[in-house]
Amino acid sequence: MQTNEKIQIQPEEIVPTAEKMRQAGRLLIMIHGHIENDGTPVVTYDYDDGPNVLSYEVRGHATVPTISHIYDAAAQWAERDVAELVPITFEGLDCSQRLFMPDNLLSGDGQITVTPIDVLRKENHLE
Repeated sequence: MQTNEKIQIQPEEIVPTAEKMRQAGRLLIMIHGHIENDGTPVVTYDYDDGPNVLSYEVRGHATVPTISHIYDAAAQWAERDVAELVPITFEGLDCSQRLFMPDNLLSGDGQITVTPIDVLRKENHLE
């Protein structure tokens, strides 16, 4: 049975933790980011630990260092995805272009609004 262990860390522990996990041969499963209802930013790094998952969580920091130089595209994609959807910045990561969301679909801090299909059709000359 799989277990998930959550470990609270500070931003300065993110890179050393990623380096330790990489050296131990642990896979980066995913990086998650969200904003709590009270406005607290949360970033979680999930690493494989055999049948278990180790989740290192950083709370209360909207800027954290990138680990894309350690886990390459696995980290870069996840960090860019988080940065695109919520107001969390990964220092050292190039987010100059969007992954998925056009500029007109993102409105507000961490709020995604969907453009109505009739507006999209008109803007893209499909009507």
